[in-house]
Amino acid sequence: MPKDIKFTFLNTDEQERYQKHLSLKEIGYEGQISLKNSSVLCIGAGGLGSPVLLYMAAAGIGKIGIVDNDHVEKSNLQRQIIHETNTIGNLKIDSARERIKKFNPNTELLTFAERIFPNNALEIIREFDVICDCSDNFGTKYLINDACLILNKPLVFGSVQGFEGHVSVFNLNKKSPNLRDLLPESPSINAVPSCAEYGVVGVSTGLIGILQVNEIIKIILKKGEILDGKILTIDLLNMNIKKLHLKSDQVNKQIKNLSQFMEFYNEEVSSEKNNKINANEFNSLYKSKPNEILLIDVREYEEFSSLALEGSISIPLSHLNQESDLEFIQKESLVKEVFTICKSGKRSEEASRILSKFKIQSRSIEGGIDKVKKILCN
Repeated sequence: MPKDIKFTFLNTDEQERYQKHLSLKEIGYEGQISLKNSSVLCIGAGGLGSPVLLYMAAAGIGKIGIVDNDHVEKSNLQRQIIHETNTIGNLKIDSARERIKKFNPNTELLTFAERIFPNNALEIIREFDVICDCSDNFGTKYLINDACLILNKPLVFGSVQGFEGHVSVFNLNKKSPNLRDLLPESPSINAVPSCAEYGVVGVSTGLIGILQVNEIIKIILKKGEILDGKILTIDLLNMNIKKLHLKSDQVNKQIKNLSQFMEFYNEEVSSEKNNKINANEFNSLYKSKPNEILLIDVREYEEFSSLALEGSISIPLSHLNQESDLEFIQKESLVKEVFTICKSGKRSEEASRILSKFKIQSRSIEGGIDKVKKILCN
């Protein structure tokens, strides 16, 4: 819907669908109209993004934006509940859009099949009322934070690792703290393990995502105690819940444009690009120098047994940090160039990042075995 058009009524379907909201004094008809007239951008359609998107649609958020350029993989389904087995291999934004359309046809959806970068962040974020950070790396989180500061957008922050999660609201008003008040300097790229390395229990992403939506609803309705200047921390393993206070330092608000931190935003992206090779380039090396290549297939054993490239070895991503495997790869890397491969390229990217932490240089094959096989067959 155009930004300047505001709804003043609920249709018959909406009145029935949101009946339990309409009976709440904190929401009621007027509040539901506010939700219908609101727009929220969800950056990331993975573990956090899945419950965020589903519950925003269920709540009646009028316009939802989704930013993600990843494809659905089987290992995602343990926590990324918006996706299904039959959408494996599809873009996550496509999978999420189809699920939401079936779930609530009243919701307008805008999808962006791209990552948030300094050159597109302001343009994408500008069109939405509230921004929800469901990203999974610090470079992107700081970029989102800084773009929201420049555009004066409230930011609902969420993060998870293992059984633990954090929720907060940044930049709600001029006195609000932001991510730089919580973490003045980002950890280095390799300092914090990813979900693939450290692991995450599925319900932690579900709970944190739902709490993010709760904050979004309160922000739109201007009701309740919002987590502005507070960090909610949850340890699901021991059921410890704490609410910590966060002070704002005006120094951390002095961000005028994204070029101030361009090098930092791009650090992770540059690192990833250096650890990748496109399928055509790999195919040339594979044909011309097969004896000089160590090709590690990081899919599960059953995937490898059903389809594999000649000469590749099977070391699933979940086994990649085992000492015996690392010693073997380290030794081979002295005389061979190391490549990682999976179905579509996502797991192999993670594998190359893990190997880099052990000082083993490798390159992930973009498009994975599907792309390579297609090229070899032509």
